[in-house]
Amino acid sequence: MESICVLSVLLNLCFCMFIMANIAIGDVSYSLLEEMKRGAVIGNIAKDLGLNLNNLAARKARIDAEGTRRKYCDINVNSGELTVSERIDREGLCGKKPVCILKQELVLENPLESHRININVQDVNDNSPVFKKEVIKLEIGESADKGSRFLLEEAHDADIGTNSVQTYTLSRNEHFSLAVSSKTGGRISCELVLDEELDRELKNDVTLILTAVDGGTPPRSGTVTIHVTVLDANDNAPLFTKSVYKVSLPENSPIDTLVATVSATDADEGVNGEVLYEFSHVSENGLTTFSLNPNSGQILLAESLDSEDESSFELQIQATDGLGLVSFATVIIEVLDINDNSPVIIIKTLYSPVPENVALSTEVGIINVQDRDSGYSGQVYCSIQQNIPFKLVPSIKNYYSLVTTGELDRELISEYNITITATDEGSPPLSSSKTIHLSVADVNDNPPVFKEQFYSAHVKENNKPGSSVCTVAAKDPDWRQNGTVVYSLLPSDVNGSQVSSLLSINGDTGVIHAVRSFDYEQFKSFKVLVLARDNGSPPLSSNVTVSVFISDENDNSPQILYPSLEGKSFMTEMVPKAAQSGSLVSKVIAVDADSGQNAWLSYHIIKTTDTGLFTIGEHSGEIRMKRDASESDNMKQNFVVSVKDNGEPALSATCSLYLLISDNLAEVPELKDMSYDESSSKLTFYLIIALVSVSTFFLTFIIIILAVRFCHRRKPRLLFDGAVAIPSAYLPPNYAEVDGAGTLRSTYNYDAYLTTGSRTSDFKFVSTYNDVTLPADLTLKKTPTFVADLEALCDVNDSKSGAVQLHFGPTADVTGSTDRYPGVDGDENLL
Repeated sequence: MESICVLSVLLNLCFCMFIMANIAIGDVSYSLLEEMKRGAVIGNIAKDLGLNLNNLAARKARIDAEGTRRKYCDINVNSGELTVSERIDREGLCGKKPVCILKQELVLENPLESHRININVQDVNDNSPVFKKEVIKLEIGESADKGSRFLLEEAHDADIGTNSVQTYTLSRNEHFSLAVSSKTGGRISCELVLDEELDRELKNDVTLILTAVDGGTPPRSGTVTIHVTVLDANDNAPLFTKSVYKVSLPENSPIDTLVATVSATDADEGVNGEVLYEFSHVSENGLTTFSLNPNSGQILLAESLDSEDESSFELQIQATDGLGLVSFATVIIEVLDINDNSPVIIIKTLYSPVPENVALSTEVGIINVQDRDSGYSGQVYCSIQQNIPFKLVPSIKNYYSLVTTGELDRELISEYNITITATDEGSPPLSSSKTIHLSVADVNDNPPVFKEQFYSAHVKENNKPGSSVCTVAAKDPDWRQNGTVVYSLLPSDVNGSQVSSLLSINGDTGVIHAVRSFDYEQFKSFKVLVLARDNGSPPLSSNVTVSVFISDENDNSPQILYPSLEGKSFMTEMVPKAAQSGSLVSKVIAVDADSGQNAWLSYHIIKTTDTGLFTIGEHSGEIRMKRDASESDNMKQNFVVSVKDNGEPALSATCSLYLLISDNLAEVPELKDMSYDESSSKLTFYLIIALVSVSTFFLTFIIIILAVRFCHRRKPRLLFDGAVAIPSAYLPPNYAEVDGAGTLRSTYNYDAYLTTGSRTSDFKFVSTYNDVTLPADLTLKKTPTFVADLEALCDVNDSKSGAVQLHFGPTADVTGSTDRYPGVDGDENLL
């Protein structure tokens, strides 16, 4: 500093010498320091110009300034001294000019005279260095290299020369130093030099004090604050608070639920520290399910969750600062399962229909159960309802086999609706059910079963061929062809005829039809077997017995066995004159091939010679004395007896009977004359027959045909003299009886003793006797003995008297009940 001051003084001296040289030339020059006080004497210009001091006032001496209105100097006309009239500021007059000449002009009048005055205004150190700004702000990037220079703003000092800024100083710090250098024109510049690298994250600004010092004496200085802002160099990427965020979220969380908040900080500032969040590598499902706030880092639920579709999400979040530095974090979202799914039952296999004869434990179906939930909520157990012959058997995972546990019977249950219930173990548990339809296939395991254990059919005889006899019905509980029943008659023999000649059956309906008309008198009942067979494979069958009972119709007129109606001969019987009331004198014997009430016969005397003498038993046919015989009674008594059955309509037959009231045949006139009223009797008989025939024409016709076919008549000769002819015994056909109803109970044997060749031979009745019991089959049967007895009508028993013993009536077994005929007694004596 001292060397600089010395140099300045030397320059001023040289300058003054130069001015003095010029003054010598003609102008007056002065040198003065700026900022001199007013009135300070610059010099004695009158003396220096050689002017008369006394004339200065007269000549109106004055100082005029050139080019300015300001007058910095003034002249004292009394002393001729040049004085300072105004403050002279060199910096204001000349600025930074090295030489500051203040030109003044001295003007004198009378005569007019002027002299130039050059006043060299010399600088004094009256100004301190001044910085343009109070604070110098520098922005230096933290990435600036060590040694980097930063030019500082120079301080301004209005002074010149040594009084101007000569040097700079910098406050102490750890990052910067100051480099001062001289520039052309005497300027001195300074630069900040980076000695240590900056780190904005450690210190984001540095404050320095720069001092500018001039060369005056004493020196002046000025300071300025340097504020160094450390600029962020974006040398820090965003940093997440966690590298992995783990979140658990129930699957039933509502939309807009806050899932997680990611946070990343950037040590940089400004744009470099502004962090934005976005999804990085995220699946499409994750992008639609979640949303991310780019500024706050909040992750929200955008769609409903389903743990069964996706149980977890992995979201990669990217944080980016302003200039593109990035960092990543992972958000793992575990979707918590809740029991929101019911089990699903899937029928994988179903063997339907199932044969009813399937073995036990046969697999008939495979069931799969699925539950989309997990853990306990996904564990499922299955069950089926009770009381059915099936059960579920666990197989491989989530599979069950449906197997049979009992015998199946399609005829009892043809189909099953099996309800399977699946229940999980969640809390609360959820369940679902599914019903499967299982049909049972029919197997031909049932034979046809008739509704009745046996069938009885009652058919009236003389039925029309083709008429329905009865209907059998068999039911087969099997299905379709296995249950289709076909009926047929089993071949058999009925009374020498094939059953097919008697009956036929409709194979579909089971209706049994008569092939021909039946005759009760031929056979009253028979049995057939009906076979019912199904159409299964192999077929099953069963049979039932059908008993056909032929009901009797009144189609047979009573047949009179005694007296015989054949030929023109007539039967004559003798009645003793001493016959008393009630004595049995004769008997009309008749049978009816019908049975039951159709065979109940009643006897009536429709014509007699003496109506008061004889009576006939209505049910027995016995003719008895109604009163005692008397001498006045007509010897010859004629009877017309009607025998009528109890059928609907009733059929009847008549016969004529002749009695002689006498004790000796010699008393009897010629027997041929006894046909006293034969023509009249026959006429009456024919009239009765005609009337009966009209009502029973059809039945009589059938009976005649049957009689022609089955009946054989024999006529034995009577050993009787004259016109008296005793007919041969009448041989009736086989008479079946129903309910034990017959005509006669016992066999009546009549012994007649006649004298051969004499009309007066004795005719005697003897007592009756029973020698034959009724057979067990209740059927009137013809035997060889019976035939022989009929042929031997005349048997000589007593050779001394020459009498002939005659047996009247059939030696036959006729079943009947004496209860219906109370007047008949086998042990009763006729006479």
